[in-house]
Amino acid sequence: MEKRLNQLVDKLRDAHGAALVSVILYGSAAAGDYHGAISDLNIFCVLERVGLDELRKSEKIITWWRDLGNPSPLLMAREEVPRSTDCFPIEFHDMQERRRLLHGDDLVASLVIDDSHYRARVEYELRAKLLRLRQKAAGVFSDRSALLLLMEESLSTFCVLGRHSLRLLDGDAPWPKREIVHHLAARFGLDPAPLDTLLDLREQKLKPRQVDPLPLFERYLREVTVLVDAVDRLAHPEN
Repeated sequence: MEKRLNQLVDKLRDAHGAALVSVILYGSAAAGDYHGAISDLNIFCVLERVGLDELRKSEKIITWWRDLGNPSPLLMAREEVPRSTDCFPIEFHDMQERRRLLHGDDLVASLVIDDSHYRARVEYELRAKLLRLRQKAAGVFSDRSALLLLMEESLSTFCVLGRHSLRLLDGDAPWPKREIVHHLAARFGLDPAPLDTLLDLREQKLKPRQVDPLPLFERYLREVTVLVDAVDRLAHPEN
């Protein structure tokens, strides 16, 4: 991980020079919950401006980074950062709570995050990911391995959104995925068993042949739906 991060910063420096304002690692790797091949390295990269020339200079770097199995870095111009917190409260809260400055100025430390759309954004992301989970499952329903992989790959995103659901309710939430799952069970009434099973698969504590994917998917889908409904009720507590 350290080698890849150092290589990334070196490549960004070579490409952008003094226009490279900040490079920040955030997410599970910055929170101490990084697990090699099953975790992403999430990068926030701030430039003085982001135009065609900056995109051209970034192309080979982003292609190389994605080929390593990581999501593309978030590219933003310096002036965009303080004006974007109402649109990206999930990402900026993640960065503000757990981040590692790899280069330049820490623009996140003193950032005032606009939470006016925070709950709606969490619900939107949950509903969008639930729809996507159903769409993908419909295409691999009879493929045992593909269905298990779909659940494993989606779990990390639902844990992130579950953590933000807990933040909406309590103002704070844990970062390790298993702690998130059990806090969701306590606060929103989820059954933690199917999520724990998927975490066991991700961490190779269970082998795929030990799991029947169809009943697991049914239980997983039910608990994700429970979470979506719980976040919706935060906006309509009388329902």
